[in-house]
Amino acid sequence: MRQLWLTFVMCATTILAGAGSASADVTISKSNNPDILLDVELIELLGQERAALGAVKPARLERLENGPKIRVSTRNSPDALLSHEYLAELPTAKGDAHWRCLTEALYFEARGESVKGQFAVAEVILNRVDSARYPASVCRVVNQGTGRKFQCQFSYTCDGHKETIHDAVSWVSVGKIARLMLDGRARSLTGGATHYHTTAVSPRWARVFPLTTTIGVHRFYRQPVRTASNS
Repeated sequence: MRQLWLTFVMCATTILAGAGSASADVTISKSNNPDILLDVELIELLGQERAALGAVKPARLERLENGPKIRVSTRNSPDALLSHEYLAELPTAKGDAHWRCLTEALYFEARGESVKGQFAVAEVILNRVDSARYPASVCRVVNQGTGRKFQCQFSYTCDGHKETIHDAVSWVSVGKIARLMLDGRARSLTGGATHYHTTAVSPRWARVFPLTTTIGVHRFYRQPVRTASNS
């Protein structure tokens, strides 16, 4: 008898599954048998659960089934640290004369470049500061040859135009880059480059200097090491 009743329960459950929310209207006669009462109550609970699920929006059901989406933070990834979004979160930078010289060089030489390209130009300037072949300070490196036609190292210092800051947003942005670089940010973009030029020109030295990388419209080069045979 028990087995027969369980068979009835399974059939009733199948009917309820196909009936959807209409299963709430099904009435099943109860008896005083405890096992039968338990089975009938189970069927009613299944019907109520199905009706409740039927009232939930499909999108919410999908979220419940799949669980919360796990978002992987890229905040500290290398690319994230070379973005305008990252720079925007930093406080406005300030500093001494060398900070201003580096900021001016980035503004006039590379403000049209990507953030990565601007960091790369800063690397070149600081690589020169560290080289025995160039002056030992940022301002002296930036202004080396200024006033002598075709002798200046950075074109904006001898192009005959007055250096005026018109783009305040770019100035603040490159100022933050200058601050980061002067504070010791790793120089990992240019392979120790000491020279660069835009892809629009082809200087003679580029034929003999090893090319280290190309970023945006700038090509970067490392000055060959002097030896007894080429000095």
